[in-house]
Amino acid sequence: MRIGELAAQAKMTTDTIRFYEKVGLVASGRLSNGYRDFPPETVAWLHYIRTAQALGFSLAEIGRHGEELRDAPDEAEALSALFAEKIQVIEARMAELAALRAELEARVGTGCPLRPAKPTSSS
Repeated sequence: MRIGELAAQAKMTTDTIRFYEKVGLVASGRLSNGYRDFPPETVAWLHYIRTAQALGFSLAEIGRHGEELRDAPDEAEALSALFAEKIQVIEARMAELAALRAELEARVGTGCPLRPAKPTSSS
């Protein structure tokens, strides 16, 4: 299928599809007139990419794990392991953000927020 038809079915722009092709997430053949020709299963793969992005996976992560997971059944252990790993990354980031928030809160009302926070007295 040509890129315009693929874009319409996948509900995304042709520029997005070209970008995904450039970074190796999708592949096309070429017709005799030079137009891109994508296999029909590319529509489902593009939906997979969008879903994975919505779940917080980067395009690099999708590319790295895509080949092994593309044909995996939904209940595959590989998917569960990948999701568990992503949860750990999110939890670590949440801890970092909580520490950052505490640091910022300690600096509120201290004048210049770029100066070291004053130690709090424990009376």
